[in-house]
Amino acid sequence: MAVEDRVRAAQRGDPLAMSALIRDLMPWISRICGSIALDHGDDAAQETLVLVLRNLPTLREPAALRAWVRRIAVRESVRIATRGRDVPVSDVTERELPDVDLDDRMDVRETLSRLPPRERAVLALRYLEDLSEEQTAEVLGVEPGTVKSRSHRAKQAFEERWGG
Repeated sequence: MAVEDRVRAAQRGDPLAMSALIRDLMPWISRICGSIALDHGDDAAQETLVLVLRNLPTLREPAALRAWVRRIAVRESVRIATRGRDVPVSDVTERELPDVDLDDRMDVRETLSRLPPRERAVLALRYLEDLSEEQTAEVLGVEPGTVKSRSHRAKQAFEERWGG
């Protein structure tokens, strides 16, 4: 079944179509949310999924599903990450990262945790999702110039903290 057909079926309440959408989207949602909300990524992913399923009937163009879900995931990740909590560095097991040096992974995560969530969102969209400045601006609801300055600040801050 094509994605658009699956979305339409899920919009009509088909539980199998909903389950298939969740199965297809959840790893991607988790990656986006985890890169922005860090240790609260699971919370952001869960909130994103709830909003997606609750609002799926309002999606007018099924072909726009991924862009629509990405917007929700980024918004929820930033919202949850900025609730005023300190973001601790999570425990990472070797099972989760078979080909990655855990010390480097922890250093990157700790460095990212020191950046504001809005800057992490720009980095995630630009470098993890490989979106252009214009696409990133659209997802975040800001001007491309704002994306450019946030991206520059985020990269500079990351490099300073990573090397420092």
